[in-house]
Amino acid sequence: MTTTHQPHPAHPTASAPFPPGFRWGAATAAYQIEGAAAEDGRTPSIWDTFSHTPGRVRNGDTGDTAADHYHRVSEDVALMAELGLTDYRFSVSWPRVQPTGRGPAVQKGLDFYRRLVDELLGKGIRPVLTLYHWDLPQELEDAGGWPVRETAYRFADYAALVAAALGDRVPAWGTLNEPWCAAFLGYAEGVHAPGRTDAAGALRAAHHLNLAHGLATAALRDRLPQEAEVSLTLNPAAVRPLTDGPQDQDAARRIDALANRIFLDPLFSGSYPEDLVADTRELTDWSFVRAGDLAEISRPIDWLGLNYYTPTVVAAGEHDGPSAWPGAERHVRFVPAPGPVTAMGWPVDASGLHEVLTRLRDEIPDVPLVITENGAAYEDYADPGGEVHDPERVAYLRSHLGAVHAAMGEGVDVRGYFLWSLLDNFEWAFGYSKRFGMVHVDFASQRRTPKDSARWYAEVIARGGLA
Repeated sequence: MTTTHQPHPAHPTASAPFPPGFRWGAATAAYQIEGAAAEDGRTPSIWDTFSHTPGRVRNGDTGDTAADHYHRVSEDVALMAELGLTDYRFSVSWPRVQPTGRGPAVQKGLDFYRRLVDELLGKGIRPVLTLYHWDLPQELEDAGGWPVRETAYRFADYAALVAAALGDRVPAWGTLNEPWCAAFLGYAEGVHAPGRTDAAGALRAAHHLNLAHGLATAALRDRLPQEAEVSLTLNPAAVRPLTDGPQDQDAARRIDALANRIFLDPLFSGSYPEDLVADTRELTDWSFVRAGDLAEISRPIDWLGLNYYTPTVVAAGEHDGPSAWPGAERHVRFVPAPGPVTAMGWPVDASGLHEVLTRLRDEIPDVPLVITENGAAYEDYADPGGEVHDPERVAYLRSHLGAVHAAMGEGVDVRGYFLWSLLDNFEWAFGYSKRFGMVHVDFASQRRTPKDSARWYAEVIARGGLA
């Protein structure tokens, strides 16, 4: 029995020019950076509630202030311009725009995003807007949240409100960010908001998130200019069996169904995987999938966003406690991959990104791809001179951009790369203990300091590729 999880050889990164017109960006999320949690009509999201619940977030941290981006838009956009970003991917806070998840928009909330977009356009930076990065209005969660079908329709209404306000100046739109996390970390394992542990409810949530994407896509197409781009961002996993044995191969199949095919298949094939339905039959009969849903979900998109950080190695086994993998708990264990890891404990392996890219080339060859998140957390600190040196992050980014370049050389249509993240921020259940930013944030003073990685990335953008 041979081991199969060894990473592929590193892709060469010397002299790797990217094509003209390639988009170079950075990404953030509203709850992670904005702060101003109760200003101008904003009401709690599930992440406000979750972070204020004792024991949920490390050190009791919350996003109440975060990186104070709400009050520092001009400063942060000026930083983006200094770095030479061509694009900026941000998310809209649903409860800032539509506090109850129903009814008319709050104009002060929309005004913040109008100011942000105008600042970006004034600096020649292309806005890339994501409608949902996990901050469901708490009132909708109280009504049942994503396991309830009605939430998908409320999301489409919200999409229409934002499109009406910003459609004249935002050229690129995304519906959801990582619905896998929203469904399975939030409703099955309970480590993300809203913190529920209901395996069957998580499967319903996954379907209703898929449906929400389809309904919102229709709402956006109805209200945006014809040339506007509509997308969805997933976090497809590079799933590797520990060995080539049949039980480990079956473990990989199960996780691939729950991590990848539960979203890719309805989106691009108009169906759910038969093996996924069979694996989860003890939890649900899938009667929540109604006539017409799959046609709605599979509406064409202009490009697919993908977020990648690390590969996933699995073997036959069992998982104790609440699991993010409904129906797989008694069949799969997760195995740490060898080699260096980030501050998150995630193995550094750029070959996983290459693997995902080439798989998508083969499965959906007509759909352009954009790397909407890629980056790493390390133990960053400012030295006595105020400098932040992060050579590990530079090495991580270099190897992953090298993997993207290699995949493009093999016929993968990649249109852009967004580094995660622009700023150190509220890192969900880890609070402020993990730093992903290329710009260091002193959260006491809110001082921004570009790290070495920011300067390195600026040079990559200026030259249009790796040296």
